[in-house]
Amino acid sequence: MKLTIERAALLRCLGHVQSVVERRNTIPILSNLKMEAEGDRLALSATNMNLEVVETVTAAVATPGATTAPAHTLYDIVRKLPDGSQVEMDATGGGQNLVVQAGRSRFTLTCLPTEDFPVMSGGDQPFGFRLSAGELRALIDRTRFAISTEETRYYLNGIYLHAATHDSVDVLRAVATDGHRLASVEVPLPEGATGMPGIIVPRKTVLEIRKLIDETASDVHVGLSPTKVRFAFDQAVLTSKLIDGAYPDYQRVIPANNDNQLDVDCKQFAQAVDRVSAISSEKSRAVKLSLANGTLVLSATSPEHGNATEELEVSYQGNDMEIGFNSRYLLDITQQMESDSARLSMGDAASPTILREAGDASAVYVLMPMRV
Repeated sequence: MKLTIERAALLRCLGHVQSVVERRNTIPILSNLKMEAEGDRLALSATNMNLEVVETVTAAVATPGATTAPAHTLYDIVRKLPDGSQVEMDATGGGQNLVVQAGRSRFTLTCLPTEDFPVMSGGDQPFGFRLSAGELRALIDRTRFAISTEETRYYLNGIYLHAATHDSVDVLRAVATDGHRLASVEVPLPEGATGMPGIIVPRKTVLEIRKLIDETASDVHVGLSPTKVRFAFDQAVLTSKLIDGAYPDYQRVIPANNDNQLDVDCKQFAQAVDRVSAISSEKSRAVKLSLANGTLVLSATSPEHGNATEELEVSYQGNDMEIGFNSRYLLDITQQMESDSARLSMGDAASPTILREAGDASAVYVLMPMRV
C-alpha cells in the first residue's frame, strides 16, 4: 500500500475512528486501525469488538493494498504535523512496517497482519429506515444527559429507541433514564421502521454517533437487527452491538394526574436555579421551590456557605407547596428546551414532576424530587 493524502482530511477521519479504540487492550490487534487503499479512496476501520467505525476519505493511491497501524500513535503523529502537509504512507516493504512521511519528518510504525483484524459489520439487518441528521441529533441531544452510568443496571446504560404511538400517531421514540430523571423525545415514525424491535443503543455508541452527525448534512440510514444496529453516514458507517436486556416500563413513572401547574420563563428560571445553586452543597446540589400567591421563591441552604433566595413572577395554578430538586438535574433538562416557556406539572413534594416546553409535545421530561 502506498498513497499520498492531505493532512487535514486524514486528521478528521482519524479523529473519528481512533476514539473507538480503547487505550488499554489485552488483544494487540484491537490497538490498531485497519487501512485499505483502492482507487482514489482510503478506508480506515477501528473496533473494540462492541463497536466498529469504517470511514473513507479521498487519497492519491499509488499502490493499492491494506495494512494496520497503531491507532493512537498514528493520530498523534498526524495531529502534530504542520497544517497543509501532504502525508505519504508506504507499507510496500513486506507489510510489516508503515512509513509515514511529511516534509522532513519520517516515522516508521510496526504493523500487525490485516487478517488478524476482526470484522463485525456483516449480518442481516431486516429493519431499515432513514432519519434526517437534525432528527437524529435531536433524539440524542435531548435524551443522552439522562443515560445511567450505574454499571449494575446495565440495561439503563443507553438510549432506548422504539416505535410507539402518541395521540394515535406513530412515532419513533428515544428514552433515557437513570432512575432520578427521565427524558422521552419522539419524531414521526420513518418509513420502514414499522414493527421494529425496541433496541438499547449503548452510551459509547451514542457518543460516537453524535460526533459523526456534525460532519453530515444528509440523511442517516439506520439498519437494525435484534442484536446490532448500523448507522450509515456520508463517508462513515458505524456498527454496534446492542445492550442485551429488557428496558423497564418507563410509562409507569410518568404521572397522569399532576394538577399543580407552573408556567415559567425557561431562560429566567434556569439562570435563577444556577445562581441559587451556587450556595448549595457540592454533594446534594439541592434547590427548593416554594410556590404561593403567583410567585416562585427559589432557595438553597448550606451549613458551610450560608443561604440564597431568588423570587420569580410566574403563572401558577395549584395548592401552595414546597418541593426540592437536584439543581444539576433541573439545569440539564432546561438546557434542552428551545422555547421561551416551560411548564412544570407537579403532584406533591414526594411525587415525580413532569416538565415540558410550551408548544412542543414531542418531548417529556420527568424529575424525581428530593428532600430539602
